[in-house]
Amino acid sequence: MVLLDYIINLSIFSLLVSTPLVIGSFINHKPMRHWRYWVGVYAGFVSVVLIKLSFQQQGYSYDIRYAPVILTFVYFGPLPGTITGTFALVTRLLESGQWTTAIVGWTAIIITLSIIHFVTKRLSCVKRSILFYAAYVAIYISIVPVIFHAFRDKPLFHIQYLLFVMLGVIIGVLLIETHEKLVRLNRGLSDMYRLVEASEAKYRLIAENTSDLIMLMNKEHAICYHSPSHEHVLGYSCSELEKHRCFMLLHPDDKPMFLDVIKGMFEYSESQSVEIRLKHKDGHWIEFESKCMPVKGEEDTVENIVIISRDISERKKSEEVLLQSEKLSIVGELAAGVAHEIRNPLTTIKGFVQLYKAENSSIVYNDLLLSELERIESITSELLSLGKPQAVKLDQVNLGDLLINTVELLSPQANMNNIQFDLKLDGGPFIIKGEKNQLKQVFLNVIKNAIEAMPVGGDIQIRMGKDGANNCMIWVQDHGFGIPEELLPRLGEPFYSLKEKGTGLGVMICHKILKQHNGSITYKSKLNEGTKVEIKLPLVS
Repeated sequence: MVLLDYIINLSIFSLLVSTPLVIGSFINHKPMRHWRYWVGVYAGFVSVVLIKLSFQQQGYSYDIRYAPVILTFVYFGPLPGTITGTFALVTRLLESGQWTTAIVGWTAIIITLSIIHFVTKRLSCVKRSILFYAAYVAIYISIVPVIFHAFRDKPLFHIQYLLFVMLGVIIGVLLIETHEKLVRLNRGLSDMYRLVEASEAKYRLIAENTSDLIMLMNKEHAICYHSPSHEHVLGYSCSELEKHRCFMLLHPDDKPMFLDVIKGMFEYSESQSVEIRLKHKDGHWIEFESKCMPVKGEEDTVENIVIISRDISERKKSEEVLLQSEKLSIVGELAAGVAHEIRNPLTTIKGFVQLYKAENSSIVYNDLLLSELERIESITSELLSLGKPQAVKLDQVNLGDLLINTVELLSPQANMNNIQFDLKLDGGPFIIKGEKNQLKQVFLNVIKNAIEAMPVGGDIQIRMGKDGANNCMIWVQDHGFGIPEELLPRLGEPFYSLKEKGTGLGVMICHKILKQHNGSITYKSKLNEGTKVEIKLPLVS
């Protein structure tokens, strides 16, 4: 019967402790004002119930009213603990006699537990529970059997009673700690879910608002996902795109190459960059630079391929304009050279014809000869004008913005060559008087030369800063083949190039444009270490 009474008391105690914990986990509410005091009141109610459930065995009374008192002190502090203890004391006095023993014991316990609370604030609740219970045991033994000589000849009663209270404390601590750990775990999972949702929303925001085309292809070459930008760039609605396989929109000439790239990626798991043409809904073809990246599955095999494609039509146009500019420059230089060589003997011939006319004015062919010679002279003058500096309209140009724009324009080409740009602008703004398109052409030529000098990839450092207060300096440092020092002075000469298929006209044009802008360009290079190009331009005062 004693064991059954113990079990009943501890079970009801466990139910009363766990009930508010379970209810609180299902209700998402703001804490009440002074909620700790209300916890003390509830714990006091629990102690009252435990006193009412006390049982008699061989003339001794057993209850665990001090278990909720200890737990309230440990987890909520002295004031809630005192409230709980007050409920227990009043009920104990109403239920039985021996008021002196109850009041002295209650006072000693409350004061001692309050002192221990302030001393052990930094300890964990489990360790504090052990200390509080040990203090309770010491107070109980000192007061009940020693001072008041209560049941001094019945040690078994005291041992059973203290063990009974200890079981109550242990069960209460286990219930509360388990609930706290579950709450922390649930809070951690909730925070993780929020982070995952925020991350997913961020990436979805990027994917759904970028102008690049993003596709996800599986092993069957079916499109599992396509970004909404396909509709804007290619003109197809989402429902129409779902009906197409990946290769249906490819240009027939690009299909074999693209198939080989995809096949190689599934076999070797290596990223690839390709240029392809995709068909717009209205029938014309758009050029794209596509970065294909393999995505491995659980068995370390490629399950999907992410394809990010960027429209490079504008870049192609810029390259064509640049090429056309080089061609025009070639024509101008050739025309100027040829015209110069023709003009010298032409002047001599014209002079002798004029002398001959003065001596033989009667010959009718003299005027015709002079007329034709003047016509030839006019043509050579027009040819010479092609090689002269063109008149440009000078406006205020922000070199920093222009350099950033140029680097962005060349980034796709750099990525295809496994090259990364390291761009830094120190200070600013960098405002000069100049012609924006010509200066952009200079930056394009210099950076493209750096890219072509690094066939195996690497980093290109690009820096912009001030040289004093009046000049802007731009440095472009590659780590390519380098140039022999004895050949550096020849850079900028017409038709002199170190590239196999180069003409040398790009560097010549850069020199010409910078000269028109009162700037300069210099080179520092070492074989197999790279080349550093320094450009100086005057700032607006």
